[in-house]
Amino acid sequence: MLLFHLIPLSLLALLPYSLADPSEQYIFLPSQDTLSTTLVDKLSEDPDYTTLLRLLQRARLIPTLNRLDGATLFAPTNDAIHRHASLSRFSSLTGDNVNEQLRQELFYHLLNYTVALPNDNDILVTKTLHFPHGYPGPPSEDPPPSPPWLPIPGGSLGGEPQRLRVGSRNGHINVGVDAFGKGGARVIKAPVDAGNGLLVGIDGVLPVPPSLSSVVSTYPSTSYFHRILDSAVISRLNETAELTIFVPVDSAWNALHPIEKLYLESEFATDDLIRIFEMHAVVHRGVKWSESFKPAINLTTLNGRQINIVTTSDKVIISDAELIQPDLYASNGVMHTISSLLIPEGTLQLTPEKFLLTLNCTNFISMIHSVNLNRFINDTHAKYTILAPQDDVISAYGNEDLPEKGSDDLKRLLKYHFLPGRWTPKTLKDGLLIETALDEPGLAGKLQVLEASISHTLESQAPDVPSISFAGASTIGDPIEVNNTVIYFISRPLFPPVDSLQVALPMLNFSSFLAAIFSADLADIIKTNPRTTLLVPHNDAFKRLGQLVSAHLLASSSKADLKSVILHHVIDGVVYTGDLRNSTARTYPTLEGSDLHVEHTKGHSISLTPSGGWPGLRSELTPMNLLSSTGVVHELSDIFIPRSVHLTVGKLAKAAKGTTMTNLIIKAGMEWVLNGTTPPADSPWGQSGISGTGWTLLCPSDDAFKKVNLTRLHSDKTAMQLIVGQHLLDTRKSAEFSEIPNNQPVRFDDLGTYETLISPESTHGDIIFRGTETGEIVVGIKNAPGTGGKMDWAKVTAWGRATTGGGTGGVVQIDRLLVPYEPPLFVKYGFPAVVAVFGVLAICLFFMGVRKIWRLDRTEATYEPIGGFGREDDN
Repeated sequence: MLLFHLIPLSLLALLPYSLADPSEQYIFLPSQDTLSTTLVDKLSEDPDYTTLLRLLQRARLIPTLNRLDGATLFAPTNDAIHRHASLSRFSSLTGDNVNEQLRQELFYHLLNYTVALPNDNDILVTKTLHFPHGYPGPPSEDPPPSPPWLPIPGGSLGGEPQRLRVGSRNGHINVGVDAFGKGGARVIKAPVDAGNGLLVGIDGVLPVPPSLSSVVSTYPSTSYFHRILDSAVISRLNETAELTIFVPVDSAWNALHPIEKLYLESEFATDDLIRIFEMHAVVHRGVKWSESFKPAINLTTLNGRQINIVTTSDKVIISDAELIQPDLYASNGVMHTISSLLIPEGTLQLTPEKFLLTLNCTNFISMIHSVNLNRFINDTHAKYTILAPQDDVISAYGNEDLPEKGSDDLKRLLKYHFLPGRWTPKTLKDGLLIETALDEPGLAGKLQVLEASISHTLESQAPDVPSISFAGASTIGDPIEVNNTVIYFISRPLFPPVDSLQVALPMLNFSSFLAAIFSADLADIIKTNPRTTLLVPHNDAFKRLGQLVSAHLLASSSKADLKSVILHHVIDGVVYTGDLRNSTARTYPTLEGSDLHVEHTKGHSISLTPSGGWPGLRSELTPMNLLSSTGVVHELSDIFIPRSVHLTVGKLAKAAKGTTMTNLIIKAGMEWVLNGTTPPADSPWGQSGISGTGWTLLCPSDDAFKKVNLTRLHSDKTAMQLIVGQHLLDTRKSAEFSEIPNNQPVRFDDLGTYETLISPESTHGDIIFRGTETGEIVVGIKNAPGTGGKMDWAKVTAWGRATTGGGTGGVVQIDRLLVPYEPPLFVKYGFPAVVAVFGVLAICLFFMGVRKIWRLDRTEATYEPIGGFGREDDN
């Protein structure tokens, strides 16, 4: 032990290096005489500094201390180091060969000059050997840097070292105090002159000033500014070198509008926070400590605005604010707290976003930010009406039913909540269609609309306070007007209209027409064709169309006709209810290629007439304004037949399952009936003067021929022509059928008597229709003797009207073949013979009677004259 004390302490400082690995052995030549004392000697002599000495050895700063001349070391005691989390961990850490962070923290306790400790109530500002640089990161096993380990000038303070205050107060000296002499580590050991410097023992470790964001978080008076900081501003506070920032104290923020304050506290205030930061931050030619404010100075902030600083005897004025606490040191600058905001009036405008956030619409705002639609809520000049669902509405609706954040579907949905213009309750009308901000591809880039509804249905509601809804979503509470913006709170999110078929699908009364669309393979065309109006006939329309017409259109072999019919119900353009009601008479082109004609009838109803079909065919329009992604959907009472669709007798006969009858017509040489044309001029019917079209075929179904010998019938052309002629009704004169419903080829009541093709040649050629007590319709040969309904009467099962021949004629399906009536021979010849015999007999009897009477006159008694007859009389 005695020998150990005989060895100079300066040489003992080299002992750890001589015992270390050879690669880490370095030789240092101290500038002083080897027998003189140094700071290291004094540290070694005092048992209160063993931990500090060990840390200096680990940081390889022993040679540095020995080289210094006239330094000041504020030396924390062992207890102080163990209480300090930062340095205490280094005392047991063995895995760091670089020790840069430890070295910098120790430099902050070291001055390269000797100071005189201040007197009572004085504050001394010193410059340490700590030059803030970015730390290399976590402990490293890399080789240590080369000696000597001297401070490296430069860093984030513009080449200046970090500062340290020493204050005297109430008879005590503290190191690391604030600008008012408060805080810091107390000097607990008398200063010792170590030969090459002053050793000052303190009861605490001097924490190295952190970055400015950490400094902001440390002081209670700047807690609000710390609370509203987001990652973008924190990054600027941490990474900007030579930064001088003037931070308003908490009370200064009360000057802001409450809406603005709540907005700053949200997660969406990045733009405003950056703007505020730049209006209070200065980066120009080094850090601006308070000593540079005297007597006056002008500084330019990051946003280009100039602030004027004037120092008086009792205070420092920074523009309109007062300096409260100067020089809060940080690793990359300095922070000064001030009494008020350095924000010019009107800089932070109250945007719709700020109001929405404060009015419980944070989820709505979050979704808007996720799809970059901020312009709709931040532009204070644009006029918009916002339909906003509040947080509780979105939560109750369910996030899983909403599109994913950031998706295109969500972007479409949100655009549907913004209406260009200021739509106050006074400007709204019931049924009004209002354009939204949704530019729909299905509308060729035009804006989608929604319908506003206004009603006074609630008895408890004041009559002058209407109930307003948009696209079926009711409004909650009163609207809020913010500058050029009107905000309505709605009861549910609004979903943009889907395609036309999805819009019509929930309408059960449209099922038949929708099924026809899919059957015709037109679903994709109708769903995607831009700017169209779909007119959907309800299910009863197919019944009024006629069973045979419907059966023909829905047959797989008639897909071309069905496509034409369906496309004739799609207007090439978007026609809303208002357009239909405001036009007295107009035609609209359809995707089929022909037009629809619109007319207003009595009672303000709207009817549409197709381009083809039969006379009188029209449909009542029910404007519904069912909005779709490509236009709008309305309802029709009847189905349109375009002029491109020719409903011939042949097509309808096929739909009536009349193949056998069709073959008879063809074999009889009467194809003109099926084609809807006039008889050829060289045919027997053309030669007999029959002309024109519009015949109605009574078409027995194929089952009606089961008991008919078709082989024998096909061999007899005359018989075929006679049977076909019996089933062809002459309905060529359309004027006679003006009262017929537009879906019937003939009248089906007791007045419905028609001539047939064979009527001119047969006394039993006419046909008559009658209704039965059960509501059925039967047809039979007029004046034919009754046969119990076995041959001369048939039941009507279906019908369809043709469009050829001016829309007259068609097909009537019957369940039995009407065989032309031929009276029996005894009926045909017996009766005339009997009549002749009776006539002859009557004549004979007449003459016999006359003769008898004459004879009676000759034999009757006479009287002679008195005197008798003379001879002369005999002569």
